[in-house]
Amino acid sequence: MSTRAKATLAASFAFSSFIIWAVHYQQSREREDMFQGVIRDDVRRLEKMRQREAEFHESSRKREMYEQVQNVVSSDQSKKI
Repeated sequence: MSTRAKATLAASFAFSSFIIWAVHYQQSREREDMFQGVIRDDVRRLEKMRQREAEFHESSRKREMYEQVQNVVSSDQSKKI
C-alpha cells in the first residue's frame, strides 16, 4: 500500500469517526433538550393547578361571604314558592 493510500485511508477513518461522534453528540443534546421540555411542562402544569386551586378557594370564600350577607334559596325551595 502506498503512503498516499495509507494517508487517504487514515483521513477517511478520522473523518468517519468524527461524523459518528458528532451524530451521537447531537442525539444526546436533543434528548437532553427534550427532557428539559418535559420538566418545563411539568412545572407549568403544577403552576396552573396551583392557580386554579387558589381561584377555587377564592371563589369558595366569596360564596361563603355572599351566603352570609344574602338570603340563599335552594332550587327545591324556589319551586314551592
